[in-house]
Amino acid sequence: MSHQLLKGKKGIIFGALDEKSIAWKTALRCHDEGAQLVLTNAPIALRMGEINTLAQQCNNAPVIPADVTSMDNLNNLFTKSMEHFNGGIDFVLHSVGMSMNIRKGNAYTDLNHEFTHKTLDISAMSLHRVLQVAYKLDAIKEWGSVVALTYIAAQRVFPDYSDMADAKALLENIARSFGYHYGTKKKVRINTISQSPTRTTAGSGVQSFDGFIDYAEKMSPLGNASAEDCANYCVSLFSDYTKMVTMQNLFHDGGFSLMGVSQAVIEQMGK
Repeated sequence: MSHQLLKGKKGIIFGALDEKSIAWKTALRCHDEGAQLVLTNAPIALRMGEINTLAQQCNNAPVIPADVTSMDNLNNLFTKSMEHFNGGIDFVLHSVGMSMNIRKGNAYTDLNHEFTHKTLDISAMSLHRVLQVAYKLDAIKEWGSVVALTYIAAQRVFPDYSDMADAKALLENIARSFGYHYGTKKKVRINTISQSPTRTTAGSGVQSFDGFIDYAEKMSPLGNASAEDCANYCVSLFSDYTKMVTMQNLFHDGGFSLMGVSQAVIEQMGK
């Protein structure tokens, strides 16, 4: 059901790879709620994914390639987006993350540090680059909204999440720090959503990911939040109904983040 919460708003969605991804589902929900979109991902991801299908479903939204480690690419993305929209941008979704250490199965105690640099660069510093470019170009309108996706491993230990946990901790801090500066200058709000473990193409690369999901489901009073639920939450944060929410790490996890132990987990452990 559409409430046209984003009618007239214009946004950039980073990271839609395929229909499993939260970014993909968020793009569809934003479109349903009346937003105009620009879609972007790394050139290699655009070749591997199905983003042109998504673009067609979003009223033939432009797809602009952008390597989030390149300031030139990001300058081009925001400049072309403003030209397409004939003005400023109302919201941005940062749904970007990659760890070669996880892909290669490297234990946290035996990281390839060159891979770790890339993890931090792509998964966290990319948010700073996006915000820095937007800030300098004055690309985001007053009371605009930026949301980045994170995970509770930034605060708690999940051994198989490896160096991505470090990246998410940095990501959350960038959102807070830049949230101050952008809020002071232009009333732009910046938040992170700490989502339940979700069966996406990226998430499935984490060892024992099914265990993450099953454990969280048993721990959470409401169960795990789905990708569709997360897309709805993103819409709410892009809307004018949350204009005074900024610099927050918002747990969207069915209550998992405040649980010590649940009866379901106690019973499972007792078997």
